[in-house]
Amino acid sequence: MSVQERKQRERAERERLIVATARELAEQQGWDAVTTRRLAERIEYSQPVLYSHFRGKREIIGAVALEGAAEMAVAVRAAASAANSPRERVAALARAYLDFAERNPAVYDALFQLDGGLAYAQEDTPEPLKDAFAALMESLGEVAGDGVHPGLFTEVFWASLHGLATLTRAGRLPPEDTEQRVELLVDRLAVL
Repeated sequence: MSVQERKQRERAERERLIVATARELAEQQGWDAVTTRRLAERIEYSQPVLYSHFRGKREIIGAVALEGAAEMAVAVRAAASAANSPRERVAALARAYLDFAERNPAVYDALFQLDGGLAYAQEDTPEPLKDAFAALMESLGEVAGDGVHPGLFTEVFWASLHGLATLTRAGRLPPEDTEQRVELLVDRLAVL
C-alpha cells in the first residue's frame, strides 16, 4: 500500500469516527450537545483536524443524514421484501419507517428537521437521499392507483408517516395507537 493510499484510508477512518461520534452524542444528549469542541475532545483530535474534514456542525449533520438515509432505505426494503402482498408490503414499510424514526431520533432529525446543507427533491440531491425515497416508492408506487403519479403518492404517504413519527415523538399522539394508525393509513390511502 502506498503512502497516499494509507493517508486516504486514515482520512476516511477519521471521517467515519467524527460522524459516528457526532451521531452517538446527538442520540444521547441531543444535537445542541454536538459542538466541534466536544467532538474534538471525544475523538482525541484537534479542532483543526475536525475542520479539515467538515467545515462545521452543519456539514456533520448532513453526513449523519446521508448515513441515516442509507440505513433507512435498507430497513424499508428489508421489511417490504419480507411481505407477501402489496398491502403487507405497504404496512411493513410504514412500520419500518416509524420504527426507524423512533429508534434513531437524532438521525431522523438530521434527515428531516435540521439544516445539514443537503438538497432535497432537486437534481443535485445526494444519492443516499434519492435512494431512500426510491425505497419508499418501490412499494408505494404499486398501490398509488390508476392515474396517480407514483412519486406524488409516495410524497403524500411519506408526509403522513413523517407526521405520525413527529407527532408521536412529541407526545401529541399516544404511541399505543401506532399500529391502528398504520392500518388506517394503509387502508385509506393505498389502492389495494
